[in-house]
Amino acid sequence: MFNVEMYTGTREENYELVTKQLRALLHGEKNQIANLSNASALLNQFLDRINWVGFYLMDTNNELVLGPFQGLPACVRIPVGKGVCGSAALRKETLRVQDVHRFPGHIACDAASQSEIVIPIIKGNQLIGVLDIDSPESNRFDELDQAKLEEFVSVLTEFI
Repeated sequence: MFNVEMYTGTREENYELVTKQLRALLHGEKNQIANLSNASALLNQFLDRINWVGFYLMDTNNELVLGPFQGLPACVRIPVGKGVCGSAALRKETLRVQDVHRFPGHIACDAASQSEIVIPIIKGNQLIGVLDIDSPESNRFDELDQAKLEEFVSVLTEFI
């Protein structure tokens, strides 16, 4: 059973706690969809000032396809190399965009989104997909968010 945690520590301590919760939540489960679903729900209840959190997974035809998420309905397919998600997938590196309207080729699935962070999910040398988080605030994501969300994805990768 999962209980909602009150995150009362420093931001770094809170990120460490949510990553520990992820590990416990996914322990013993290898189903990718179940684990991605729980990971998106966990991040949605943990992160403040966001309006969408979820996954896009690699599909045939060099596209990302919508996976488990929390938020409003979203774009279903994103070509690799297009938008923030597709660019992060192509580069296989995290992209932190403080103003999505200034990102060349940004794909606006939710008009309320102002900033975004996308972390690639790589297992071995294979790109599995990306974690995508949007915020209705500009400049929402900083270096600490990036480092700790990359750690979160690293733990998640053990269970998919």
